[in-house]
Amino acid sequence: MPAKPHSESCERNQAPILAVLQRHLGNARHVLEIGSGTGQHAVHFAAAMPWLRWQASDHRDHLPGIGRWIEEAALPNTPPAIELQAVLDDPPGLRPLPVLPGAGSQLGFDAIFTANTLHIMGWDNVQALFAGLPALMAPQALFLAYGPFNYNGAFTSDSNRNFEGWLKARDPHSGIRDFEAVDALAQAQGMVLREDVAMPANNRLLVWQRTGG
Repeated sequence: MPAKPHSESCERNQAPILAVLQRHLGNARHVLEIGSGTGQHAVHFAAAMPWLRWQASDHRDHLPGIGRWIEEAALPNTPPAIELQAVLDDPPGLRPLPVLPGAGSQLGFDAIFTANTLHIMGWDNVQALFAGLPALMAPQALFLAYGPFNYNGAFTSDSNRNFEGWLKARDPHSGIRDFEAVDALAQAQGMVLREDVAMPANNRLLVWQRTGG
């Protein structure tokens, strides 16, 4: 069997991210992770929060690697990863739509988490991601996004400025997003910012909550 994919940044950031997640997900039962990447976060967070079901997702090409982490961990609260992408079709959104947990008015995930994805996607895909969130969220659900952000149109550090240059050289459509623009997307989908947490290495963890039904 091929070796599991591995990300050093996941190893470095999972402890501080977990500390914030544990503050907010104490009452969560069903969490969706968008862009699970290697799968390291999925098994680490699910092991530390056994009361919730952590659903990993990503592009189909990443599912085998995520599956190797999930299979080796053999946790009872990590089902197989599912395919999920931000698409620009009419209408833009997240597809294919997963089977949603819950019943009746509570249909949907209690929380959705994503790490280091918004600066990798093109802006059109970021908009599509936010447009697709309400269809997956239960009333009062949380959306938590980790990564670097600019504020008032400015970089928060020289390292982030250098990182932006690396991103643009790799893909001109990627780039560190302005907090204000991302928050506007969240507000347009009926979410309000509950916390903006400073994280190591000039990253942030933004927590929004859905306010509509």
